[in-house]
Amino acid sequence: MGDDVLGEVRSAIPRLSTAERRVAEQILEDPERVVDLTITGLAELCSSSQATIARFCQSVGFSGYREFRLALAAATSREQAARDRFDLTTGDIDFADSVENIASKIAYQETLAIEQTTKGLDFAALSRAAAAIRGAARVDLYGVGASSLTAQDLQQKLTRVGLAAFFSADPHLALTSAALLRPGDVAVVVSHTGETLETLNVILAARQAGAVTVAITNYPASELAEAADCVLVTHARESRYRSGAMSSRIAQLTVGDVLFVSVAQGMPERMAGALERTYDAVKRGTRGRRLDA
Repeated sequence: MGDDVLGEVRSAIPRLSTAERRVAEQILEDPERVVDLTITGLAELCSSSQATIARFCQSVGFSGYREFRLALAAATSREQAARDRFDLTTGDIDFADSVENIASKIAYQETLAIEQTTKGLDFAALSRAAAAIRGAARVDLYGVGASSLTAQDLQQKLTRVGLAAFFSADPHLALTSAALLRPGDVAVVVSHTGETLETLNVILAARQAGAVTVAITNYPASELAEAADCVLVTHARESRYRSGAMSSRIAQLTVGDVLFVSVAQGMPERMAGALERTYDAVKRGTRGRRLDA
């Protein structure tokens, strides 16, 4: 288990039973309260049984409630220390918050997302993905909604170092592109939930075409993760302002940056030359000069 116990609980939700999911939701709603509860107390709070609590703990990777409770206590203690750094009593944004509090809470949430995402990365999977991208004739990147921003950002970076990287915002064109990939090509698919229909269809088409598939998602038990050759997991907690996709976007961009640098690190000469040429082209173009001048 990683240090982010609450992230592990959140990630496990898609695969939990209805009764276990109720336990998970109660823990996520008020983890500090749960730390002080016995297994009997938590069962009563969740209107469930001690057996359900025990099964839940095993489902998220613990031998029993005692081990889970100790890990939860350590996690809540670390998060309290993190909130103290930002002079916060809670990390959740409230309608009554001042602009100053909103700024502090966003900084706290996004810093936490970056720290927990980098700590929880599967570096072996990341190295495999980077090697596949370096050796690919073509890299396609996919994402819809807020996740498309991460896909486009990574596509731009890969293009700047001379790799053939492509992104299409149109889901039909994305499917067409995925179906035409070849063995050795790479498909990088970004989805916070890992259950978005458009991205699921794309990764399945890419896999059927023989491409190496890479998933960036917050849920390792999702259908997207199950379909991928390499899974890079983010650890982001969205607040009531989920429509803004704030923490999830920052966590995805962090994974994208780590992946890009890992790719570039393995091709230093090619990277340096490509960056210099693209920088010079943009510099000359933005000065209003013809590139052939």
